[in-house]
Amino acid sequence: MNIIILGAGQVGSTVATELAREESNEITVIDINQTILSDLQDRLDLRTICGNASYPNMLEAAGADDADMLIALTNSDEINMVACQIASTIFHTPTKIARIRSVEYLRHPGLFAPESIPVDFMISPESLVTEYLHHLIEHPSALQVLDFADGMVQLVAVKAYDNGPLVGHALKAMKQHVPGVEMRVAAIFREGQSISPSADCVIEADDEVFFLAARKHIPTVIAEMRKLDKPVKRVMLAGGGNIGGQLAALLEKDYQVKVIEANPARARQLSGMLDSTIVLLGDAADPDLLLEENIESMDVFCALTNDDEANILSSMLAKR
Repeated sequence: MNIIILGAGQVGSTVATELAREESNEITVIDINQTILSDLQDRLDLRTICGNASYPNMLEAAGADDADMLIALTNSDEINMVACQIASTIFHTPTKIARIRSVEYLRHPGLFAPESIPVDFMISPESLVTEYLHHLIEHPSALQVLDFADGMVQLVAVKAYDNGPLVGHALKAMKQHVPGVEMRVAAIFREGQSISPSADCVIEADDEVFFLAARKHIPTVIAEMRKLDKPVKRVMLAGGGNIGGQLAALLEKDYQVKVIEANPARARQLSGMLDSTIVLLGDAADPDLLLEENIESMDVFCALTNDDEANILSSMLAKR
């Protein structure tokens, strides 16, 4: 398969690495940074082109005429969308995938259609992370939470503890424990090994249990596997970028939220976007600021800045 990847950043490089493992794939990567491209070409069997990913001549040089797929993963939503439009209009590329980061575009799904902006599949890593964090805050006792049927049904992973009423009992006892609650156990992992979730399977402490249930019944089912953690009321977010801003907007309806943002312009923007969230201008790794804002009373602290070191340091300070 002939595949063109636009953008050699963290996401683009990871995708290129995975796809290059398949010998049948011919990969071409376009980016404006020659240093990154050279490093990528040294490690992988692929072709690179240095230039603007949305220019028709760059796409033509990359072989867009014969490409089976274009994956636009630059840091610019606009470049990704324009590249998909050009690939469709001029080169008739069959499959076009675009990374869309801004929630403003994602709010209008009709925008991405053959008759408008021809993007066949959208990916938004920031939105996926935001949704994942939202679910974990909503269900703090869970290990993983995935939505199905527009969130009406959820797949939840939970670790079983000795204090769980169902621990030490067979799965078939669940109906007696919580009558009227429909749930299905999809998988059980014990000491890293998958075991069959039959009706006679006995739940043991430290098992990781994956189950499906209606969203409203999730806390009830989790309570059968372990004692529920204290409900979350107060959340502090370090960093008000794409992820921090989206997460604050999702949380502020149900929780008391504070956001620490170091960029004055972004802090003002967040203040205008959010309703009840308190936006603080400052450094999330500043211990005095954290103490002043009562970090010890927070139930959840999420470090979401673009600086890994700042995230680690602020998380350590919050834990302390």
